[in-house]
Amino acid sequence: QVQLLESGGGSVQTGGSLKLSCKASTSIYYNLRYMGWFRQTPGKERESVAIIYTQDTYTGGEFEYYGDSVKGRFTISRNNAKNTVYLQMNNLQPDDSAMYYCAARRSSTTQPLLLDGYDNWGQGTQVTVSS
Repeated sequence: QVQLLESGGGSVQTGGSLKLSCKASTSIYYNLRYMGWFRQTPGKERESVAIIYTQDTYTGGEFEYYGDSVKGRFTISRNNAKNTVYLQMNNLQPDDSAMYYCAARRSSTTQPLLLDGYDNWGQGTQVTVSS
């Protein structure tokens, strides 16, 4: 069972920044080609935030996908050597307040932002943005 450990959550004021980290217990380059972040607030469905996909070992290209509400403000990245994925969040707004979950999958998908198919999840880290 893959373990994903998130860190970096906290409380900030509107317009502030936070950087989340998610460290995996396995090689993300070989085993978890799709990694990313989802978020959830009480009473609402979990929504996609950002996903990063690494192509096969030969081409090694990376692709990023973002939810509409965070485009231009959030940036996802990964350090394969550290088995860690990051989420840099800038210009945070109160609507960004949520529990942020790291997720990962190995199987291929044509819709990486869809929640279905992500079978590895972290425990979550809380982000609170005050106005």
